[in-house]
Amino acid sequence: MTNQIAAAARHPSRAQIGRVLWQNKTLILMCLPAIAFFFVFCYMPMPGMYIAFVKYNYRQGIFGSPFVGLKNFTFLFTSGQLSLLLRNTVLYNLAFIIIGNVLQVFFAILLNEVRCRVFKKTTQSLMFLPYFISDVLVSLLVYNLLNYDFGFISNLVRSMGGEMPKIYQNASAWPLVIILVNIWKGTGYGTVVYFAAITSMDTSMLEAAQIDGANGFQKIRYIILPTLKPTVIVLFLFAIGGILKGNFGLFYNLVGNNSVLFSTTDIIETYVYRSMMNSFTKIPSQGKLCASGRGYVFYRVPFFCMASSARQRAMRPWP
Repeated sequence: MTNQIAAAARHPSRAQIGRVLWQNKTLILMCLPAIAFFFVFCYMPMPGMYIAFVKYNYRQGIFGSPFVGLKNFTFLFTSGQLSLLLRNTVLYNLAFIIIGNVLQVFFAILLNEVRCRVFKKTTQSLMFLPYFISDVLVSLLVYNLLNYDFGFISNLVRSMGGEMPKIYQNASAWPLVIILVNIWKGTGYGTVVYFAAITSMDTSMLEAAQIDGANGFQKIRYIILPTLKPTVIVLFLFAIGGILKGNFGLFYNLVGNNSVLFSTTDIIETYVYRSMMNSFTKIPSQGKLCASGRGYVFYRVPFFCMASSARQRAMRPWP
């Protein structure tokens, strides 16, 4: 009898599955918009990755173009920029992940120690606000702060008798600038996530520790941090999974086409985007619109292949 029950639990019937679905119909209906969003914008475009392995022809389309295998990727390895791009992309993401998580946990613990509810709610809202600001507006803010001629910080330094360096001509200063801007934008979001994990803790452990005479640092070290460990690990793994995915909006809007800064700010996505845009401008107007539209959709998927194909076509007269 026990074996039959265990087998039924492992292999539920269609009627049992139907009852479970009906009992949770409200939750399933609430999930449908998210499922539809991911299906349309994440899974439906995936067949377009085939464009990375064809010699794309605008008239024949993606699946009608001749298959060339890995030839489209030769530009990636012969450009001489691969090591630089990989280094910048990985190091920036590591800095974002490590520094960001440390600061997020730190501020979440500080918020948890605050007893004034009004101050706590206000602080959460103010910290969360930068996350919603567009990268375009962030770049404008940074430009008005760091511009050598009329930037706020430049004028402040000069008013104090100092001399502001020309940040937009100094590539070595930009890793610090980009990391600070990214932390300013993302710290509030992560802080709220970790703070929610702290507030969901069993308060009886903290009360027992306080009765036993534990001070604030001991409670943080032996109770709060171990409790946050699973959340930190999950978020860290999610971030590591996208370590080769750069923040295109942030990098491109902050740096633009300033070639002086490319040695320390160029990542895979910005390099691919610039390569394609430069190549497509050389294609006659008959195919330019189609090229730019399709290229913008797929530029993040095949890395350098579209740029390589476009460069080859740009060297030939348009048929």
